[in-house]
Amino acid sequence: MSVAENIRPDAGLLDGLDSLMRDAVATVDGLFVKARAAVTARVSEGGRLSSPAIEQEQHSVHGLAWLATYAETLRAVHGWHSALEAGGRLGELEQLIAQVCFGEYLNHIAGGIPMYAQEHIRLHELGLSRKDAAALNEGAAGELIEAGSTPAARARIVQLMVDGRANLTTGDCGLDPMLDEMRSQMNRFIQENVAPHAHDWHRNNEYVPLDIIQKLADLGVFALTLPEEFGGMGLGKESMCLVSEELSRGWIAIGSLGTRPEIAAELILAGGTDEQKEKWLPKIASGEVLPTAVFTEPNTGSDLASLRTRAVKDGGVYKVTGNKTWITHPVRANVMTLLARTNPDEPGYKGLSMFLAEKPRGTDEDPFPAQGMSGGEIEVLGYRGMKEYEIRFEDFEVKAENLLGGEEGQGFKQLMQTFESARIQTAARAIGVAQNALDLGLAYALDRVQFGKPIISFPRIADKLALMAVELMAARQLTYFSAREKDAGRRCDLEAGMAKLLGARVAWNNADSALQIHGGNGFALEYQVSRVLCDARILNIFEGAGEIQAQVIARRLLEQAN
Repeated sequence: MSVAENIRPDAGLLDGLDSLMRDAVATVDGLFVKARAAVTARVSEGGRLSSPAIEQEQHSVHGLAWLATYAETLRAVHGWHSALEAGGRLGELEQLIAQVCFGEYLNHIAGGIPMYAQEHIRLHELGLSRKDAAALNEGAAGELIEAGSTPAARARIVQLMVDGRANLTTGDCGLDPMLDEMRSQMNRFIQENVAPHAHDWHRNNEYVPLDIIQKLADLGVFALTLPEEFGGMGLGKESMCLVSEELSRGWIAIGSLGTRPEIAAELILAGGTDEQKEKWLPKIASGEVLPTAVFTEPNTGSDLASLRTRAVKDGGVYKVTGNKTWITHPVRANVMTLLARTNPDEPGYKGLSMFLAEKPRGTDEDPFPAQGMSGGEIEVLGYRGMKEYEIRFEDFEVKAENLLGGEEGQGFKQLMQTFESARIQTAARAIGVAQNALDLGLAYALDRVQFGKPIISFPRIADKLALMAVELMAARQLTYFSAREKDAGRRCDLEAGMAKLLGARVAWNNADSALQIHGGNGFALEYQVSRVLCDARILNIFEGAGEIQAQVIARRLLEQAN
């Protein structure tokens, strides 16, 4: 199926692309250094960062985070392109995706990076002069801005995607053969067990069936990154990324089933006693125990320092009282990683402790068959399959031996140790949703005939698909890079936060574009793209809303400058 007439097989390819990308990254890095210095000066008093000033300058502070995210994304895409070239795996599709990505993102930087909907950050708002910004119009950056993303290059991407529909449609992701085989295994599982049913499960607000959860356990999904001594597979976060991505490509609920075990296992591995590790980790790995995270409260959201749920020691138990909200999959969970305040006299984070709170599995008819625990379902647009609940604890008892690490006051510190993995995993789920949107958009554009030809023949439709593929690969490479940094034992909170920040935006953009391609049919609940749009929307809210994520990234960047 021809996408556009008179497009040459090598349309739009730039000579010396790898060198152009390397030089363009250096240009963006130079702009970032100047922008960080300018923003730091705005938010500092007496040589120290001022929290009130950071809040007052939130637009530019968060814009700095986005500029840094773009710089890191371009670096990751360049690294992917270079590795494929060095390994003799670089094809035309991969070259064009890298080229168009640079063209688009450099143009964003020059004209205004979209932070959210109507919100953009422009270079002059980061304290850069017109002379500073002019560097983008010169040399490699200028050439990529002018010739990187052309109609011919985008049309050729779509033609190559159509020709290669059998795999990911977006080309070689740069994974080693073992990981590629793991991806194929997960895809086969999804196509056989999930894809034919996911939309009905979503529309009927049904749970993911327990037999599907058991099959995931049998595949090792819950054991991927756990050490072998505890029944795990001993693999790295990169494997977790591609598994989460492929499962979420089928339905985000399936990909998200691994999140709670991932968080619980990280908490126990990093902060648990030997006895707690031996008791819980093998059960989590096998799927015998399903964990849920119980952190958020109605009036705290991301402000965990204000958490009010109390845990009072009474002999051999702690009695927990308080309210929690937005708790995912709590009914069928066997254990809750429960954050509560054990010391009311200790302000902020210092009085918080983490518990491994056991509970029996419930049902829709009797969701919480445990004394001192009750709750109600929160009806949601998307992200169904596990169900969200508000929970009320009234003297709910937790064994004292289930205080994580056996020491009070360590809860927030223990939770912080999971943030890198949680955000990498969330970024991977976003990639899966974005890929699903692209799959649906591409299939519909090929099948839908208007004015005597498939709508993929129209440039505005083809452009949407090309840019969906480009941004998807950009987010994918940034996420894989952050996972590799984690696997190497290097601090990667910045990279993980950036991957989550960008991934959430890409998932939403792709879902919105896929629905637009569907036209009026996209607004019909019977079409899968309606589900994907609802599922994509949550990604910019949970695991740190986009604004909070930008704040955290920016704070670290500013601290590095001081």
